[in-house]
Amino acid sequence: MNKDSKCNSCQCGCEDKFLKELCATYKPDKDNLIQMLNEVQDHYGYVPMYVQEELSKFLKIPMAEIYGVITFYSRFSLEPQGKYKISVCLGTACFVKGSQKIMDRLSERLKIEAGQTTEDGLFTIDQTRCVGACGLAPVFTVNGEVYGKATVQQLDKVLDELLEQEG
Repeated sequence: MNKDSKCNSCQCGCEDKFLKELCATYKPDKDNLIQMLNEVQDHYGYVPMYVQEELSKFLKIPMAEIYGVITFYSRFSLEPQGKYKISVCLGTACFVKGSQKIMDRLSERLKIEAGQTTEDGLFTIDQTRCVGACGLAPVFTVNGEVYGKATVQQLDKVLDELLEQEG
């Protein structure tokens, strides 16, 4: 990123075409932060630090406030995410019905822990406290698709299918 070169649309000082277009789309109003972060998350798969800095300048809000929003909402991530984001619900209903076994198997198979992404960038493991599907407990999701009444065997089958798709 070249800080000496100002983009025409928002004067943010960046060379990032997406960010230039984003700033051109929105008014520099604090109320636009979450919508802009949504677009950034969709585009990059996470919210890079330099984007946080540019949004801070553009919206005239402190970096701490942007960081607070990103870390408050589980939708946003500070780190690149895998192509497949697998979340295991560890809320009470799911936990009682065995979701920890599913989490343990997932970590064992992918050789990473919750919050991490595999080296090949394919998988990210996340643990959640509730996905709102308690009647289907235990539950895991892959990119938002819910797998209810889940078992370790079902998880293995889903992972095998995803790995087969990837070659």
